[in-house]
Amino acid sequence: MLNNPVLILNQNYEPLNVCKVRRAIVLILNGKAEVVEHNSSPIRSPSVSMISPSVVRLGRMVKRPRPKAKLTRRRVFIRDKYTCQYCGKQFHELTLDHIIPRHRKGGYSWTNVVSACKACNQLKAGRTPIEAGMRLLRKPYQPSGSDPYVVYPFLTPPEWREYLAYSGQLTG
Repeated sequence: MLNNPVLILNQNYEPLNVCKVRRAIVLILNGKAEVVEHNSSPIRSPSVSMISPSVVRLGRMVKRPRPKAKLTRRRVFIRDKYTCQYCGKQFHELTLDHIIPRHRKGGYSWTNVVSACKACNQLKAGRTPIEAGMRLLRKPYQPSGSDPYVVYPFLTPPEWREYLAYSGQLTG
């Protein structure tokens, strides 16, 4: 019960973080946050009885740097919509391809890594796309940290959706 997730909103209702119920209760009791949404679970102690919070809003504005998307295999596949960037077919078993091969000083960066099917990756081998006679469907880019996949919709409680949609972190 006390380990359930709670969405923390900034004073302007922008999602900031996710914490546990225990931490949210401390923020509420210290006057640093207010409950915006409850879930239906009661919490009781000898001195306090309350309904478990699901979304809380901070009383003061917190300035923070914009998040940067971490470069991971899964996020590259999501960015490329699980599509091979050479042949255009969708696969769930993809590989990562370095546009400029690593042995030619091509780095591991958002602009040098794309999704590729095994056949296209083997066809390209250790060459650049131009040398291999292949074209990229889309130029690779670094997604912003607030893209929809930062918060996974299937893992969020229903009462969070309104606040995540407000911030642009949830689509559909």
